[in-house]
Amino acid sequence: FNGNTCFSCIFRIVFGSWIFKMLLLHCRQYSCTCLNITNSLGKAGAWKYSMILCFSAGGRGKDGAPIIIFPEYSGFSEVPEEDFLNVVTYLTSIPSLDAASIGFIIIMDRRKDKWSSVRGCLSRIAGAFPGHLQLVLVLRPSRFFHRTVTDIGIKMHKDDFKMKIVMLNSLSDLHGYVDKSQLTRELGGSLDYNHSQWMHHRTAIENFAMTVKSTAQMLQRFGNELAETDLPQDVQSTKDLLAAHTDRHNHLKVKQTHQLLALRQGSTLSGCIKEQAAKSENHELNPDETENQTTVERLMAQLDETDNAFEQFWSKHHLKLEQCLQLRHFEKDFREVKVTLDGLMNSVKTLADTADCAARVELLLKDLKALEDKHSLEKAQLQALHGDQLIQSSHYAVDSIRPKGVELRRICDDFSNEVQKKHDVLSKSLQIHRGIDKWCESGIYLLASQAVDKCQSQEGAESALTDIENFLESAEKNQLTELKNLHNQFEMVLSEDLKVRVQMVLKRLEDVQEMFEKRHLSLKRLSAKQTRPIQPVAPRPDSSPKRPSLRNPPRATGSPQCIFVVPSSRHIMTELIETERIYVEELQSIMEGYYVELNNSEFSHLIPPSLENKRDVLFGNLPEIYDFHNKTFLMELENCVEKPELVGSCFLNRKEELQVYEKYCQNKPRSEVLWRQCGDSLFFQECQKKLDHKLSLDAYLLKPVQRITKYQLMLKEMLKCSKDEGMVELEEALATVIDIIKSVNDSMHQIAITGFDGNLSELGKLLMQGSFNVWTDHKKVHSKVKDLARFKPMQRHLFLYNKMLLFCKKREDATEGYEKTPSYSFKHSLKMSAVGITENVKGDSKKFEVWYNGREEVYIIQAPSMEVKNIWVSEIRKVLTGQLEACRVSCLRTQQWLAGGSGDRAADPL
Repeated sequence: FNGNTCFSCIFRIVFGSWIFKMLLLHCRQYSCTCLNITNSLGKAGAWKYSMILCFSAGGRGKDGAPIIIFPEYSGFSEVPEEDFLNVVTYLTSIPSLDAASIGFIIIMDRRKDKWSSVRGCLSRIAGAFPGHLQLVLVLRPSRFFHRTVTDIGIKMHKDDFKMKIVMLNSLSDLHGYVDKSQLTRELGGSLDYNHSQWMHHRTAIENFAMTVKSTAQMLQRFGNELAETDLPQDVQSTKDLLAAHTDRHNHLKVKQTHQLLALRQGSTLSGCIKEQAAKSENHELNPDETENQTTVERLMAQLDETDNAFEQFWSKHHLKLEQCLQLRHFEKDFREVKVTLDGLMNSVKTLADTADCAARVELLLKDLKALEDKHSLEKAQLQALHGDQLIQSSHYAVDSIRPKGVELRRICDDFSNEVQKKHDVLSKSLQIHRGIDKWCESGIYLLASQAVDKCQSQEGAESALTDIENFLESAEKNQLTELKNLHNQFEMVLSEDLKVRVQMVLKRLEDVQEMFEKRHLSLKRLSAKQTRPIQPVAPRPDSSPKRPSLRNPPRATGSPQCIFVVPSSRHIMTELIETERIYVEELQSIMEGYYVELNNSEFSHLIPPSLENKRDVLFGNLPEIYDFHNKTFLMELENCVEKPELVGSCFLNRKEELQVYEKYCQNKPRSEVLWRQCGDSLFFQECQKKLDHKLSLDAYLLKPVQRITKYQLMLKEMLKCSKDEGMVELEEALATVIDIIKSVNDSMHQIAITGFDGNLSELGKLLMQGSFNVWTDHKKVHSKVKDLARFKPMQRHLFLYNKMLLFCKKREDATEGYEKTPSYSFKHSLKMSAVGITENVKGDSKKFEVWYNGREEVYIIQAPSMEVKNIWVSEIRKVLTGQLEACRVSCLRTQQWLAGGSGDRAADPL
């Protein structure tokens, strides 16, 4: 069956077979009989006439014509017409259609009657007999007078009856027309006939026929209902229909216990008929009995075949419903995957191909990597493979499944190609940007490093000229002109914003090239003719060293000018302010698009239960960070745009406020765990769609962590470009930011400590943390254990506080789909008030000793490098020195108090 084959076609093919038609034919024939015996004989008291009026003993004429016998009955004329018609009609319906078509033979026994009775009987038969009448044999009255009157009456009225009538004088005359074996004993024959048994068999046969017919009609009704059912168009409706039809079929099978009873009934009935033939060796079944037995067996066989045919139809129907459910699932998953991939494709296509700086290109590459959803691609490929499996399993909807599988593979290929194409372009753009940045910075450094006094000689000028020419040639080698070619090639499709950014980069490249060309020209003139000493010309204070404005340089008469470019922090300050604005805008979008929406009643039904009342866990103190940057820090940075040397003071003045990042980073692990539980909910999908964000919320929650590290890089760049003014403040600001980052990093490790019974906040400030190899050398330890401890080091992670030194064992817990997160299992602790230190250990310069309680416990610690060892030894000595100084101060105060209070105690009467 193909996808367009309806259930009605299946029903006609499978269930509308000759088996069902034949069964209904036989059921129709015998149901008619059943109605006669129950209704016709039941009306008007016809039951009492079924034997005395007429009967069919099963005999046949010489040509096979059925015989109906009218025995002697004086009350024949008193039988109501309706009862007579019912009895005769029923008897003529018993023989088969073939036998009835030959014609019936009626034998009337009227030997004790008179002519009037004979005439009345013949008239009634001639007027109301329902079948084809072949011959009427009349045993005339035996008394002379009535016989004579009967002969005369027959001759006079023979034409009135319009049927063939033969008047017989005796039974021997009758035997000339009908064989004795086909006549009952009353008519001189040998045919055994028991009317009550005949009635019992007829009733049983017709009841069995009615049972078979009702079973067939029940199957037909259910089959028609199934055949006329339309296939649903969605998953849930198909599930419901499949469950409903299966329940109906199971209920029908329970009802078909009647069919089993019917088969038993038929078997019993067939056995009863066969018992007639088994009574004696010479006894044979008469034609009616033989036909009854054949009919019962045929009905039984056809009932069984009909049930098998229906089960075949049901199997095909059930299979098609299951395949329909598979198809609806496939179509639903296809639509979901296609929508996802189409959305990703649009996002990739709308992603910019280039930017105005390397940092922005790197962000674009990160965005592209985030859009490269391998899970969706794998899901699409698995869906296409599932479609192939459905096709191989002979699914009826092959013509619908195959195009969808082809489309899924095409979408996957197009998406992968588009991502690869975009990645290649961005990678090339990043390479060009980095080359330009490096080339421009190197060029500015080269120009600034060429000394003026050396350029005054011809040899020095030629040397500087050679350096300039070599550097200009490197632009071609580094393919720095490709960005301009890309701009010219795709200028028609670039957006206005993107055009401006590309032109800014090209402008920077042109400015540096122009500076080199002017220096090149100056040095050429200088090397060609030395007329007078060259006077250095200082750069204009209002020009940017990285973008010097040299389009209208001042002309010097007599000798060329030698221009020196000093790096400036103005460009870095501009970038810092611009990125700060972007950062604030991103924080604002998170607050308004996610944080506030969690309290929006319109989205309450989309919020997963795991997120309820956990907004502060997911976002931490992000509102505090946003308020600080939006209301305070951004404006202070913007005030430094004209005076970049003040930016150091800006960071120093907000040293305390910047500590908010430590709290945020400490909460970050809890936030990530919560995100893994509910990050794929509809709430976040709707918010992301509403904000038109390309990345999900978890990517934006990383922004504060990335921002605090960005400050460190920017301040380092400022230091490189700064002069004496503001240098001290910048160095202090950089140290402050580095200290904040260190505190953040240390606190992230601290919250992963497990198994410590005390309160970590009571140990003072966390000063240092790191991993070391540790050996123990304790006095109370057994010698063998001591030797073993010296031989094999322990891997320990140390945490140095003001009051205590903790020894922990590092463990890494892997979470599926995420990076390994470390945890630190607490092992041992040393109070710093009882700790001593030995800086150098024989045999290894990276080792130092920490001992406890007068060297009762000695810990030999091996640092990963000399630098790490020196930092730790220095920090431990600071703690010990601080404790010693505090102890001295405390003792001094105690002595002063005792000395000052002695006079008071003497005056005290107590």
